[in-house]
Amino acid sequence: MNDVTPFAVALLIAALVGLAAVLSNRLGEWFPVPAPALFLVGAAAASDIWPALGKIPITLVEQIVTVALLVILFDGGMQIGWRRFRANAGAITWIGVAGTLVTAAAVALAAHSLFGLDWRIALLLGTALSPTDPAVVFSVLGRRQIGGRGGIIVQGESGANDPVGIALLVVLLGAGRIDMHSIGSILGEFAVQIVVGAVAGLVGGLALLWFMRRVPLPAAGLYSLRVLMCVVALYGVTTLAHGSGFLAVLVAGVVIGGQRAPYRGDIERFHSALASLGEIVAFVMLGFTIHVTGDHGVVDGGAWWIGLLLAVLLTLVIRPLLVGALIWRMRLARGERLFVLWTGLKGAVPILLGTYILRAGVPDAQRAYEIIFVVVAFSVIVQGSVVPVLARRLGVPLQTVNPRPWTMNARFEEEPDSLHRFTVAAGSVADGRTVAELPSDDLWVSVIIRRGRLVTVTAETLLHSGDEVLILAEPDSRAILSELFTSDTLGPQ
Repeated sequence: MNDVTPFAVALLIAALVGLAAVLSNRLGEWFPVPAPALFLVGAAAASDIWPALGKIPITLVEQIVTVALLVILFDGGMQIGWRRFRANAGAITWIGVAGTLVTAAAVALAAHSLFGLDWRIALLLGTALSPTDPAVVFSVLGRRQIGGRGGIIVQGESGANDPVGIALLVVLLGAGRIDMHSIGSILGEFAVQIVVGAVAGLVGGLALLWFMRRVPLPAAGLYSLRVLMCVVALYGVTTLAHGSGFLAVLVAGVVIGGQRAPYRGDIERFHSALASLGEIVAFVMLGFTIHVTGDHGVVDGGAWWIGLLLAVLLTLVIRPLLVGALIWRMRLARGERLFVLWTGLKGAVPILLGTYILRAGVPDAQRAYEIIFVVVAFSVIVQGSVVPVLARRLGVPLQTVNPRPWTMNARFEEEPDSLHRFTVAAGSVADGRTVAELPSDDLWVSVIIRRGRLVTVTAETLLHSGDEVLILAEPDSRAILSELFTSDTLGPQ
């Protein structure tokens, strides 16, 4: 019976951490400091108070965080969706790939020139600090979502540069030496990782979409689990094929995002919740690997001032100048442009890449790891705390998304291709008209949802912008109907 007590304590701690993770979005509304920062710094402090927490094998931490990152990237891809990505593919790809490379080079140059780090560790440090983190941004915003093209670019950039940064660091670590003679092979291996990952993600996403549509399962709850297992399998297959498994997962999410499939709404909600939990788990596990005080701590080791100066330089100089030059010709309002440049927040991925450097045994790796921790902490706490206020000051559209706990469902064995769902856009043909005045005779408005409440539908019911409308009409009339409402959001759930 004595063995039960420590196990019960471990379960209790895990349950409390999990409960805090579930409540993390509300924590972002209650406290001025973003929730991920609380978990990261809290876990680091806990590892100093209870040294046993800091003895978790680094390989186990990497594996747990890798699984969490797979879920986060797949969910991010689904949120972007194929239609939104296709409309912004050039911008997302350009800033995601080129932005990662120029940021890595600039940080490496600063680390070598200003702080005297060796070129190899400086380049590894720059690569680790180049990816941004969309989950931190959305955690900071709480229930508010960024509107406009700027929101799509922030989300797309963060999703794209995570796999790019990871692939580049893996190639650099595998190269051993970094000199003029090895640059060609490094770039070649990096290109292979990206191309194989992108192709695997496209093929895997299409295969998964076919699987979701064509192969029924005996229980509704199994559909979400099937997608999760397929995502993990896709990562494994792509990695074995020497491609970027993280990029493959992201692309697969983009491919199936917004596509019509059985239980699609349930699948999206499941993976969104899992991604939120995975983000907090990643920060907690990575926080356990850091010692704040002591002989090898961040404070006493002297890494804090290098990390702080590098964070300020990265935030106020490197990203505004280099990434600003990359997005100069993009069609963005001035406020959106400034918001994109500020919201390049660092998150769990840089610290995960720091564990790669640490485990590779590179000289000065511990110091680099502590610098990465300080930069991430500064980014989440300082930059993240300013994001909501900055969005309001710059006029970036923010939409508060309130949860809707009550549903009205109708399940069908076959896909209801005659059921269409639209959102009435401001200034559209339908905005301000009654149901009877809609210029079409072959449709039936069956349901109107206004600010989360059902509206009684009659011929004299007036439609307003923001109304969600369910319409019964012929399948081939969808394009005509879309012109009336101009904002086709979701297919049947």
